[in-house]
Amino acid sequence: MFRTRLASLAAIVLCFQQTSAPQAPATDVTRTTLSNGLRVVIIRNPLAPVVTVEENYLVGGNETPAGFPGMAHAQEHMAFRGCSGLSADQTAAIYAQLGGFGNADTQQTITQYFTTVPAADLDVALHVDAGCMAGVEDSQKEWSQEKGAIEQEVARDLSNPTYKFLTRLNEDMFQGTPYAHDALGTKPSFDATTAEMLQKFHREWYAPNNALLVVVGDVDPKTTLAEITQLYGSIPRHPLPARPEVVLKPVKSESFTLDSNLSYLLLVISYRMPGTSSPDYAAARVLSDVLSSQRANLYALVPQGKALAAEFELAESYPKASVGLALAALPSGGDGQPILAQMRGILAEYVAKGVPAELVEAAKRQEIAGAEFQRNSIPDLAATWSQALGVEGRNSPDEDVAAIRAVQLADVNRVARQFLQDQNSVTATLKPVPSGGPVASKGFGGNETLTSAPTKDVALPDWAAERLASLRVPEEDLQADDSKLPNGIRLIVKTVKTSPTITVMGNVRHEPDLEIPPGKEGVSDVLEQLLSYGTKALDRLAFQKALDDIAAGESAGFSFSLRVLKNEFSRGVALLADNELNPALPADAFEITRQQTSEFVKGNLESPGYKAGRAVTVGLLPPGDPDLREVTPKSVDSLTLEDVKQYHAKAIRPDLTTIVVIGDITAGEARPVIEKWFGAWTATGPKPEVTLPPVPANKVSTVNVPDPSELQDNVTLAEEIPMNRYNPDYYSLQMGNHVLGGGFYATRLYHDLRQVNGYVYSVDVSLDATRSRAVYSVTFACDPENSSKARALIARDLADMQSSDVTAGELQQAKALLLRQMPLRESSEDSVAGGLLARAQMDLPLDEPVRAARRYFALTAAEVRAAFQKWVRPDGFVEVVRGPAPK
Repeated sequence: MFRTRLASLAAIVLCFQQTSAPQAPATDVTRTTLSNGLRVVIIRNPLAPVVTVEENYLVGGNETPAGFPGMAHAQEHMAFRGCSGLSADQTAAIYAQLGGFGNADTQQTITQYFTTVPAADLDVALHVDAGCMAGVEDSQKEWSQEKGAIEQEVARDLSNPTYKFLTRLNEDMFQGTPYAHDALGTKPSFDATTAEMLQKFHREWYAPNNALLVVVGDVDPKTTLAEITQLYGSIPRHPLPARPEVVLKPVKSESFTLDSNLSYLLLVISYRMPGTSSPDYAAARVLSDVLSSQRANLYALVPQGKALAAEFELAESYPKASVGLALAALPSGGDGQPILAQMRGILAEYVAKGVPAELVEAAKRQEIAGAEFQRNSIPDLAATWSQALGVEGRNSPDEDVAAIRAVQLADVNRVARQFLQDQNSVTATLKPVPSGGPVASKGFGGNETLTSAPTKDVALPDWAAERLASLRVPEEDLQADDSKLPNGIRLIVKTVKTSPTITVMGNVRHEPDLEIPPGKEGVSDVLEQLLSYGTKALDRLAFQKALDDIAAGESAGFSFSLRVLKNEFSRGVALLADNELNPALPADAFEITRQQTSEFVKGNLESPGYKAGRAVTVGLLPPGDPDLREVTPKSVDSLTLEDVKQYHAKAIRPDLTTIVVIGDITAGEARPVIEKWFGAWTATGPKPEVTLPPVPANKVSTVNVPDPSELQDNVTLAEEIPMNRYNPDYYSLQMGNHVLGGGFYATRLYHDLRQVNGYVYSVDVSLDATRSRAVYSVTFACDPENSSKARALIARDLADMQSSDVTAGELQQAKALLLRQMPLRESSEDSVAGGLLARAQMDLPLDEPVRAARRYFALTAAEVRAAFQKWVRPDGFVEVVRGPAPK
């Protein structure tokens, strides 16, 4: 539950990221401070019948006792193992039946508990939260069990190369301050932690006068405030301990290299930057955006063929300081020193000559426009207010918007001159270490003495039992216009007037393994990369400027998207359509992109992650299956520009395309614009086959993929089951999966593997079903000595699903999870649009969630058992272990 602030530099540098932006003004805000000091903010947002409750305690890694860096993190975990008036089992059961959308995180200055629930269940969520403020059990028995799980979380993060980089970076950047050690903690410190220490920490810091409660959603503020006053008002305030002082010392500039399991070489130059309490923080944000712009010189390393990706990121933002990261990804065997020198030269030139004024204005427009989009998600809006008030110490997120508006070019250049200095930097190289080859294994071996599966239903307190016992099928609220354009495009429009913004999501159904000619594997990858090089009308820089001018975000490809302000909708769609339908595909860019793709593929083929995934695929599929086709450097090197053009003409076609438009727009307004810019698009040649053939059940196999950087075994158990998404048993299997997992401690696998034994931090069970295939899988990570024990528990629980009916309480809870999760998936415009698009591309009814809810509501325990008997083979898995060999 500890949130790594920069969870994956790899994801940041290689994937599209939405700009983090301050929140635009919100008009329907109620705020007060109770007599005991609890600050309360209620923001009414009628986007969906959903509410997010975010409790923020102003305590984190900074306040942990000397020698116990994970104390705040441990206390965060223990709040889920019993609070005032609630046992661990009751807490888990309540969160599960509320829909399972609850979690927590510990940062340097704050600990946050957040849950998203149906608006009608707000009082239940508040009851639980108030109980944890009043008191946490923190028993030695519960801590002894939870300690194993939290140590697995530590092992997971210590296996992550980007986390190891951040740990080393903070030690160098913030030596001698609380910032030098994050809130995660260490195994030795957890081994030395006692229940009495946790109780003392809670008594000292978990006080209403040290907390901020943020409630966002479709609620009545007056009624909500009355409920909060009743539940929290009697919790006494008390004096708080002194907080540690943060006195920054000069940066210890150095360079270091770390081994990694990434598939590419990652270079990072880090600079200490202004913190959130600095008046220069807004200028630092704008500077970061400017340096990361695709029109700036750092990104230019990519089209020059010198880097696979390049970016600048502002991270590790604390009150007294933050960190600016200049990143570049190179092929795994590349030489990083010349590129590091060029990166320094680029930044030095900006320091000496100043950054372009037009990029400063573009960055400000993007930040301010991005603030509008934050209102389109109830959980994001709660997080934004919590960040602004709880972490940054603002009076409102509006202050961030005002600060961005006030930034001038001189401010940005002054911050660049002051902070982008070599003596203020730490340089890191994350060097890939290739995996050894996959090794066939006999399996985990050994039998474990196991207790029987849990069968006792949990009795809930009266205030929760009556409410949660009431299950109903969510009301149908589709209200989406569904039509087809003459050229075959399916257009779906949903009006949501939460903010003056519009989002477009589109997808072209395709299957590269069926469409790509033999020997041309990788042509789709090259095409997707080439789409960032502009259009026939606008070259790369001119196209990016056109987007910047309207503060829009856009991406093209088989999946394409647009985020744009309402008044720029037509111009935004014109740019999207031009990129999707008329890409420039320039010859010089093709040569560079082909080379980059080939180099990336070469490193990827040697990476542990790829080898583990490939081992799963090979184990599941019969020889000769199309899905076994593999992109290689040889196949990429053989490609010509004509291959790419022909593939674009063949595969990007309107009769396989669905477009969803959502936001402050009606179907009558949206359709003419989509028709204007996409209507002339026509398909070429016969429609390609894009559905893979069915496959039989797989053979049993076990493979170990060595990963020198991993402390844990990452285990995948997967089996091909001969059904598809349209099979009626799909719903019975999903119901069973929610008995096994999805509800934290309240479900069987979490109960057995985490709550009781502490073998794992998390375990996931899923059924991935498509038009023609289905894969059933269980994944987990744990210490090598516990792999066989965890695997045996999973086999036992799956066998029990086949041999006996789940209990009435388990069935009720699984139904509650599934039924209440449905409206929660409407808590953001992006999730609504994504759901509509996915259903349309699968030819499922757009109201499939409501139809599914009716199926789930009527399912019986006998039907669940019959489906598991028919389809799931507990002894039929492909087992792939990435990491040390299991013991």
